[in-house]
Formats: sequence, structure tokens, C-alpha cells
Amino acid sequence: MDKNIFGEVDNLPEEDKKRMTTMVEQLQTRDSSFYRSSLNKPEETCVLRCAGKYLRFSSHVGVKFSDINQGASTTDKQ
Repeated sequence: MDKNIFGEVDNLPEEDKKRMTTMVEQLQTRDSSFYRSSLNKPEETCVLRCAGKYLRFSSHVGVKFSDINQGASTTDKQ
């Protein structure tokens, strides 16, 4: 995108800036993929699968850090 466009918008009168901002916001909302408030079954399955993987991974990382810290503290005591 041409960055000079944004500089030109700053030179517009206030009324035109507001109108331009409103138009951009409407386009962003219209083009948004959030067109409904609930997930369909495949989307829900995907989110649950992804969240489960994240939680398992986070738990695994926590256990590894715990093991590393425990090992480091026993070598410090020796």
C-alpha cells in the first residue's frame, strides 16, 4: 500500500477525515469474518483440539522447568 495516502488524508478537512474514518470502519466490519456469535461444529472441534494441544504442551513445559529447577537446586546444595 502506498504510504503517501496516509499523509494526504492528514491534509483533508476535519469533516472529510471523519467521513473517511467512518467509511473505513464500515468496510472493516463488513469484511470481517466474525459474522455470527457462535461457532459451527467444525470450528468448535478445531478450537477445542487446538486448546487441548496448547494446555498439554504448557503442562509438559512446566514439568520440564520444574525438573530443571529441581536439578539445579540439588547441585547448588552439594
